[in-house]
Amino acid sequence: MLIWIDLGNSPHVPFFKALAEEFVLRGHEVVWTARDYAQTVELAEKAGIKTEVFGTHGGKNVLAKAAKFGKRVIDLVRWARGKKIDLAVSHNSQEPLIAARLLGISSVNLMDYEHHPGNHLSFRAAKRVIVPSSFPDEALRRFGVSDKKVRRFDGIKEDVYLANFEPDLNFVNELRTIGIEPEDVLIVVRPHAPEALYHRQYENEILDKLLDRLAGFENTKIVLLPRKKYQGDELKTKHPQANIIVPQNALDGANLIAAADMVISGGGTMNREAAALGVPAYTIFAGKQAAIDEYLIGEGRLKTIATEGDIETLDPVKKDNLSLRNKTQTKEIVADLILEKF
Repeated sequence: MLIWIDLGNSPHVPFFKALAEEFVLRGHEVVWTARDYAQTVELAEKAGIKTEVFGTHGGKNVLAKAAKFGKRVIDLVRWARGKKIDLAVSHNSQEPLIAARLLGISSVNLMDYEHHPGNHLSFRAAKRVIVPSSFPDEALRRFGVSDKKVRRFDGIKEDVYLANFEPDLNFVNELRTIGIEPEDVLIVVRPHAPEALYHRQYENEILDKLLDRLAGFENTKIVLLPRKKYQGDELKTKHPQANIIVPQNALDGANLIAAADMVISGGGTMNREAAALGVPAYTIFAGKQAAIDEYLIGEGRLKTIATEGDIETLDPVKKDNLSLRNKTQTKEIVADLILEKF
């Protein structure tokens, strides 16, 4: 088959790179598109993925979002028409799913967050929906998905590309270029996504207090990974401490997390990557908590920071060795579900 994969956000790059390699091993061909958002294109290039780039994020304005959404759908339809694509695959990027529906192309949507408002569109547009076993049945019904349309897998999507992860021993040299030595206590912080639909009504007030406290620890280095440049500029203005570092270039996410002694994120993927690798992980997400996070909290691989008191309990220290979740067959299982005949 000719399989079309769309990269709508930076976490999609390692996830779909692993699946694409599995597709190719099974004799299929893959073509790629991407959205210019949150270092997605840069990370794809670093991963050796050649993409056609269409569209950017719509920003905070709802009308601007709608206009850019519509234009991207039209551009993707024009690009895909005549290519004889057999299957479109997305991780909740709505535009390719709409384009595939308009062109009569079978499509698969993967998703792990039940509170995203875009699910109402993407779940209905896709011919098949794949979710973790922890995804609530009630949410699927709310999004208009019938049982015969749904496939489930045990674990988390991060198991797809991290279950067999081996750290790059040379990554320490890349860290040195931004001022981080092996003896430093390394904390990776990812702020919330201020422009995301699911985060529009929340302000993550705890982030500022968190950064100031962590920066006060001796021998601690904080790698701050803003979603957008303006977010990084604002945070560095408020937090000018020398040990808070905003990298100028994209770093390999898995190796950065593996090197970290603590990961704190206002989103989902980075915390789940840390949980998959056995790195101490904390969520400061201010929206409705996902069932997948409750699953990881139950496993003891994720903790919540919700109050100033929670911040005071943090004691950054060098971690022990990585403790992988050992879900080594997840990639093959998910690939089976995607490629299953309609």
